[in-house]
Amino acid sequence: MNATSTFTVSDWTPAGSPTQVGGLPVPVTAAPAGLAHMVKTFEGDLTGRSVTWFLGSLNSETGHGSYAALEAVQGELGGRPGTFNLVHAASTHGADRYDEHLVIVPDSGTGELGGIAGAGRIVVDADGTHCLELDYSLGE
Repeated sequence: MNATSTFTVSDWTPAGSPTQVGGLPVPVTAAPAGLAHMVKTFEGDLTGRSVTWFLGSLNSETGHGSYAALEAVQGELGGRPGTFNLVHAASTHGADRYDEHLVIVPDSGTGELGGIAGAGRIVVDADGTHCLELDYSLGE
């Protein structure tokens, strides 16, 4: 099955980054890492919301960077209520997305989304609209 939904971010809460881990200083790079928590709202084949743990690394001089995220989704997908997790990552040269990876976390579904599996992509339209596209199956 296929699903397409637009989403908006209604909250972006940066989390503090440690200067030391395990008693050792965190290495300083040209693309410092940062952690934030996000709330997204979905409309389309998926309706609902998610909370996302977003870890990114960005070189502010060049605009190059990468991110990895874990997302807990609650809503209805194709009219079926439930929850599931997504994990996704991508890189950028500043105005593009490449090396993207997005999967539904195996065995993360609940409710009528139990057994959900699949993959997808995030597409950013020219006008800035963000879309989540999923190719999924349900363990029925």
